[in-house]
Amino acid sequence: RLTEVTPAVPEAEYWTRLEWEVGIIQQMGFPGYFLIVSDFIKWAKTHGIPVGPGRGSGAGSLVAWSLTITDLDPLRFGLLFERFLNPERVSMPDFDIDFCQERREEVIDYVQDRYGKDRVAQIITFGTLQARAVLRDVGRVLQMPLGQVDRLCKMVPNNPAAPVTLAQAIELEPRLKEARDAEPAVRTLLETALELEGLYRNASTHAAGIVIGDRPLTELVPLYQDPRSTIPASQFNMKWVEPAGLVKFDFLGLKTLTVLDRARAYLERRGAARDWNTLPLDDARTYELMASGQTVGVFQLESQGMRDTLRKMRCGSIEEITALISLYRPGPMEM
Repeated sequence: RLTEVTPAVPEAEYWTRLEWEVGIIQQMGFPGYFLIVSDFIKWAKTHGIPVGPGRGSGAGSLVAWSLTITDLDPLRFGLLFERFLNPERVSMPDFDIDFCQERREEVIDYVQDRYGKDRVAQIITFGTLQARAVLRDVGRVLQMPLGQVDRLCKMVPNNPAAPVTLAQAIELEPRLKEARDAEPAVRTLLETALELEGLYRNASTHAAGIVIGDRPLTELVPLYQDPRSTIPASQFNMKWVEPAGLVKFDFLGLKTLTVLDRARAYLERRGAARDWNTLPLDDARTYELMASGQTVGVFQLESQGMRDTLRKMRCGSIEEITALISLYRPGPMEM
């Protein structure tokens, strides 16, 4: 791949880094993982399916870049391989792989054909009864008026980022306590709901996770067939599939790649085709546009908070954009 780019450091440093990474990958027993990921990404690219250039800690691997898993030179951007794989912190590697949202299923079909339909599955997820949901379900069983149950549910604070438990809601909301003390039916509702809160309510499938086994999956885990899917799912969730001997791969469907592919096709029809990988990273007008906050539709830069921050920071380089995306988290933003 060094023939495709201008090396960021002397070529000898690439070979030294490559040998070091290969040694760690072999030591930790993950060569097969890298080769499987490389295989289905190469297949996707040769079949015209848009694939993301690389996201997350996996972009710090020179081996991944060499195998065309990623399209980012980690030495050019000073990325650390240790954030992805570290012998002192043994964990499974986990590439976040983005595919065009409309053609993601084609890649999964290829993986099934390549390794066997009986060796590939999605991963089950379980929905639990949270505070509002458990109140509605118990209220329905107790045949309480819908309006009354709805009024009680609205007293429970709604914070998806940090869900409040029913016990916390009762402690925080005086009106819930008053209703409990005033009406025996409400007391029964709350006491029953407190017992049931947190139990599994329904099964679904993980949005991106796919597991591949070295033998028929029925020899390793029980399977579940979601009626809405043609692919079975392991009945072990994310926490347990790896201890059961399965390797997880993330096949993420990204709408941004779909939009970019449509834009590329539109430009081709107008005789102005562009290769996204060769676009300059120092275009001043692009950074001026970002500094104005006009980034709706730009992946990871389109939220209102991010646009406000872009206006304040007025980033002028790809490194500054990278730092902003990395630091735009609750902790650093409060410092």
